[in-house]
Amino acid sequence: MQILNTTQKVPIYSLNPDKTGDKHFKVYHYEGGLPDQTDLLVPHRKSHYLLVFIRKADSRQWIDMTPYEVKNNTVYFSGPDNMIVKEGFSELWSTGIAFTPEFLSSQDNASLNNLPIIRNPYNGHELALTAPDILFIEEIISKIRLEYEQSGEWQQRMLAAYLTVLLTYLSRLYTEQYKGKDTSTERQLLKQFQAKINGYFQQYHEVADYAAMLHISAGHLSEVIKNQSGKPAIKHIHERLVMEARRLLFHTNNSLKDIAFDLGFSDASYFNRFFKRETGVTPAGFRTEIRKMYH
Repeated sequence: MQILNTTQKVPIYSLNPDKTGDKHFKVYHYEGGLPDQTDLLVPHRKSHYLLVFIRKADSRQWIDMTPYEVKNNTVYFSGPDNMIVKEGFSELWSTGIAFTPEFLSSQDNASLNNLPIIRNPYNGHELALTAPDILFIEEIISKIRLEYEQSGEWQQRMLAAYLTVLLTYLSRLYTEQYKGKDTSTERQLLKQFQAKINGYFQQYHEVADYAAMLHISAGHLSEVIKNQSGKPAIKHIHERLVMEARRLLFHTNNSLKDIAFDLGFSDASYFNRFFKRETGVTPAGFRTEIRKMYH
């Protein structure tokens, strides 16, 4: 089992070529299989963009500290600046398309950088699909998959052409679904709060600590975060603690006492109660269950 250093920087995963040898474009396809679990519960970034059409899945993932319950017949997307955490997958039916900034910046594809789904001004990462949307996306994805398997001088141009159609279509959906979303100072405060939590959750567990860092009152911070995210500010802190606890329980052999100390709990029994209250299972129970599932 890989033992991780709790103080390590967030890793950046590059796009690893498959049998095609393409370093800038890759297609992933699952029909009931399990994806690689080496990065399960590990916060990381990717050096590339990723679009995933989920046909069927039962899982949860985080993108920039926002949890997403993965839904069927939905598109998820992320870029090089986003932090991602996979909480685990059961069997998965999906197609993913990964492409690098270099692919977008090549001479024929440069205009793709200006599409809304690439620029992502509203910080959205999920697109709901209607039945016609699903039919259209399935058709384009099937063309991309077919072309991806064919080598030749026209392959890159064809892939770029199909990707242009797909990204343009998804950008229209993006604009329809996110237009009018709040991009105000309050929305920015939510992102600042989440960034502070990600940097200091091991040291600070109270809303007041983060309010002080952001130079506002705890009451104002709590009100804004609840309005913007739909859940209390303290819940954001607790979710980040639970995520890190799960990572440590799965990827390390540290004792429960050491994990509690790493997360800023002075008492292991309090950590045990906290984890059970938030997840419904004890830390020891979680460690046993998840290792049985994935090892």
